[in-house]
Formats: sequence, C-alpha cells, structure tokens
Amino acid sequence: MTPDSHIPNTAGKNTRRDARELALRMLYQIEIGHQPPSEVIDAALEQSQLDDKNSTFAQELVRGVLEHQSSIDARLTVLASDWALDRQAAVDRNILRLASFEMIYRPDSPVAAVVNEAVELAKKYSTAESGRFVNGVLGALAREPRGDGEVSSDSSEQDLA
Repeated sequence: MTPDSHIPNTAGKNTRRDARELALRMLYQIEIGHQPPSEVIDAALEQSQLDDKNSTFAQELVRGVLEHQSSIDARLTVLASDWALDRQAAVDRNILRLASFEMIYRPDSPVAAVVNEAVELAKKYSTAESGRFVNGVLGALAREPRGDGEVSSDSSEQDLA
C-alpha cells in the first residue's frame, strides 16, 4: 500500500503518529497527483476522523513543509549527498521533508520522537533499507543546530545514526 492510496479513515485514531501519517499521505498525493494542496488537504481532513487537535497538527505539518520545501530540500541535498532528491523514492523524500520540517521549525517536537516516527513510516510504506536511510539522514540533521538556533540536545544518539 502506498500513501497515494485512499486517504485513511482514521476512526478511533487520534495520535500525533496518525496525524503524521495523514500528513505524509497528503504530501505524497500533492506531489505525485499534481493536485492543488488546498484540495488535497480539505478532502483528506474531511475523510479522516482525527480530532480537531490532530487535524490541525497534520494540516500545519503539510502547510509547513510546502512553505519551507525549498530550504528543506536544500538541506536534505547536503545531508544525503549520495542520493539526489530526484533519485529518492517519492515516499522516502516526503518522509524526510516531513520530519525535517518538524525538526527544524517545530522546537516543541522531541527530535528522537520525530526520527522514530519517520523511520516507522519508512518501514511501513517503503522498505527496511529506507528505514535505515531515513534514520541516517535525520540523525545527521539532528546533530545540527535546530531552527531556533539551539543544538538539539534531546536527540539521543542511540537511535539517530
């Protein structure tokens, strides 16, 4: 199953993990389906049964990635220098964008949790190798200063490299 398959009905699911998964599906659909972001977001949120808090979180993630995509992509290009963005699987690319946005621009999100969620999404929607790739790239990002200018001290090294 790929993220472009039908946006999930998330009845009974109201966690940040579910919001991140929905955000990934929306980003994937926007990129692959060449659909207007507002239409994808509106349809996805209408079909999902996330509570207001997690629906808002998913929407903020998608809009944030789209707003900062150029700078996120530039950073990912440096961090994954052996894998140009256009050579990466679309799922992996959007997982990296999603997690990178959260790590750089949302200092309220624990880095280790963001990395773990991204690795789990990669394992679910891509391959085990993708999980390791995502972990490596995000581990390198975690060792850089965060968007607020502080070093991400909450990024425990055991799971990030």
